[in-house]
Amino acid sequence: MTTPVLELIDISKRFGDNLANDGISLSLAKGEIVALLGENGAGKTTLMSILFGHYVPDSGTIRVEGHNLPPGRPRAAIGAGVGMVHQHFSLAGNLTVLENVMTGTEHLWKLKSGTSAARKKLLGISERFGLKVDPDARLGDLSVGEQQRVEILKALYNDARILILDEPTAVLTNIEAEKLFATLKDMARQGLSLIFISHKLDEVMAAADRIVVLRGGRMVAERRAAETNKAELAELMVGRRVTRPVREASTPGAVVLEARDIGVRIGGIERLKNVSFNLREGEVLGIIGVSGNGQAPLARILSGTLPRSSGELMLYGEAVGNLGVEEVVEAGIGRIPEDRHSEGAIGEMAIWENAVLERLPAYSRNGLVDRKAGTEFARQICADFDVRGGSPASRTRLLSGGNMQKLILGRNLAQRPRILIAAQPARGLDEGAVAAVHARILEARKAGTAVLLISEDLDEVISLADRIQAIVGGKLSPPVNADHADARRLGLMMSGDWSHATEGAHAS
Repeated sequence: MTTPVLELIDISKRFGDNLANDGISLSLAKGEIVALLGENGAGKTTLMSILFGHYVPDSGTIRVEGHNLPPGRPRAAIGAGVGMVHQHFSLAGNLTVLENVMTGTEHLWKLKSGTSAARKKLLGISERFGLKVDPDARLGDLSVGEQQRVEILKALYNDARILILDEPTAVLTNIEAEKLFATLKDMARQGLSLIFISHKLDEVMAAADRIVVLRGGRMVAERRAAETNKAELAELMVGRRVTRPVREASTPGAVVLEARDIGVRIGGIERLKNVSFNLREGEVLGIIGVSGNGQAPLARILSGTLPRSSGELMLYGEAVGNLGVEEVVEAGIGRIPEDRHSEGAIGEMAIWENAVLERLPAYSRNGLVDRKAGTEFARQICADFDVRGGSPASRTRLLSGGNMQKLILGRNLAQRPRILIAAQPARGLDEGAVAAVHARILEARKAGTAVLLISEDLDEVISLADRIQAIVGGKLSPPVNADHADARRLGLMMSGDWSHATEGAHAS
């Protein structure tokens, strides 16, 4: 039998009371693609961070090509041929592609930089694996998909033979994700071994040779991709059968939010152009679009973090000026921001502090925050929304991305908002959590909440929205009735083809 290129043997890791990894063992063969599947907080990223040397395991051994790998030493991992592409890129936006790739590869006391040789090596790797980039392009000018390509190239530049990718499609469009996995399969055919962390069943089934399932920090199953199916994997992930909720027919109520020719300029560039829409009680309006087409500024305007440059905003039938965050909260508008780390929560604060952060007056007495009331509120959110990974006193940064998202969703829906601005609400969530979040959004809709859903996931929008509009180049299409929409039609709308966009739309 051929010696595996990688072996993780009985790996365990505890963070306080949280047993993140519990005696996990797995192997990887040359040219194999293994998917590490599991719920948010199942221990996937912790395990791979141990492999790459970011964490030291409490027990266990790692072997690369038959040799023990020293724990807690990323440089040793890189030297052994292990490369890691993180979910949140570790690149410098003000440097060129070549400069980013070369960073950390040369000794500080070297008299002359080997830029010419590095450029030649980078272009060679780029050509070999079909990862085309311009070495002189400034990283900040690249799309998210192109930036991820640079992260992969940086790992390959360091002669990685084993590549780990943490949630590689979390911020990619469907088309970008398809291209990425085609590239990864080609890399495997050329002898690279790959592990990718995911919770998306479609991509796991399409890309992996073998699937390892973690649940609650333990390895609970291992399957060949050809010998399983999505239903079995979903059940293995969460320990029960998972079904997504179904949107029921309903009649929306009065208009609670209306935008009339909204425009915004950022840095002298027009990001939104004459955007108009209305949102009614008890309905979900879905906004779809490829990232970067103006949906982020729109969400920020409605959430009170960005002033509009032109146009009129009507709230509950009355014209309002540029709203601040405090005014938005007081108006009964809940906010789920696209970037949970920089806009949704403060990592160094406790879970209970983040739970009450936007509504401090309600949890204060005589100018002091009532910790007992805040802790009880947080405990209730964690119970109702299945937030795992710590007690109300734990630091929020210790939560997985998905559990942080459920905390943000919970603190908003617990207040029964009249309007909910939900930007990418299920991004980064596992199948069980997606079903739970979708159910909560539909419950809010049934209770009369008006939901503006901004998402790049067409299946999500089709399943939740009553009406759908596409945003392209800062402009918003006419609405279509979701019952008359499918992925192909919405894809055309996202590309700017609005020729049939008004068919089946509700009357405004």
